[in-house]
Amino acid sequence: MSRISKPSFLAAVVVLAGVVIGSLRMTNAGELSSSQTATNHNTTVESVKDRFFELRIYTAAPGKMVALNKRFRDHTLRLFEKHGIKSIGYWTTVDEKQQSRLYYIVAYPDEESREKMLVKGIARDPEFLRVVAESEKEGKLTFGMETVLMVPSDYSPIK
Repeated sequence: MSRISKPSFLAAVVVLAGVVIGSLRMTNAGELSSSQTATNHNTTVESVKDRFFELRIYTAAPGKMVALNKRFRDHTLRLFEKHGIKSIGYWTTVDEKQQSRLYYIVAYPDEESREKMLVKGIARDPEFLRVVAESEKEGKLTFGMETVLMVPSDYSPIK
């Protein structure tokens, strides 16, 4: 399995976070109330209970990026919604070295909900299992996946 180097992985996380925050600032400006503005800059998992985020980076198998995007577009997003998983955003890159990667962020109410919605939910859903099997009849679509579990900092405009 291909591993992403720590510097390039961290750079991807920083870029994606900036894109998400910037896009949410544009679409949600004015939705934050003064009660949502934090004054304590020591954020812990316990202090942020609004949402729990997951960044995933899939590396497509050679020649399978179109099929991977099709599976997400035609099936996965709908199945995420069915299981209560909120899609935040999906990205591909313009960098030729990274064009075989799909980056996305999803949100859950909390860490326990992630277990219920993802591990015990969609991962066991017969429709999802059928879709994966059908899309991989001619070989696996991915050969690598990275995941980062995140909570917003107290100063984050997205909670």
